[in-house]
Amino acid sequence: QLQLVESGGGLVQPGGSLRLSCAASEFVLDYYSIGWFRQAPGKEREGVSCISSNDGSTYYADSVKGRFTISRDNAKRTVYLQMTSLKPEDTAVYYCAAENKYIYCSDNPGEYHDWGQGTQVSVSS
Repeated sequence: QLQLVESGGGLVQPGGSLRLSCAASEFVLDYYSIGWFRQAPGKEREGVSCISSNDGSTYYADSVKGRFTISRDNAKRTVYLQMTSLKPEDTAVYYCAAENKYIYCSDNPGEYHDWGQGTQVSVSS
């Protein structure tokens, strides 16, 4: 089982930036697609972004397109989510997750089998 640990969350003012990190225990992260999800109180978990293992292709939810950037450093076994122009509606617990069954990553949380514990992102003035 792949162990994932998120970090980088915190409190930031609207318009600010944060970079989340997802560190993996597996020696070879190359074979896993990684997704970032978020869950706000009273809402369902939603896919924010993901990056595929095979070709590095990426996906972004419409709500974050142009503001968030996902990247991976396989040598460091880490995937990043750079978040800019943050809005109050970005406030949520952010989770990273891994899967290695499909060619391309997905925003469907049901396709992921390993999850981190989450990191809180709060956007408020």
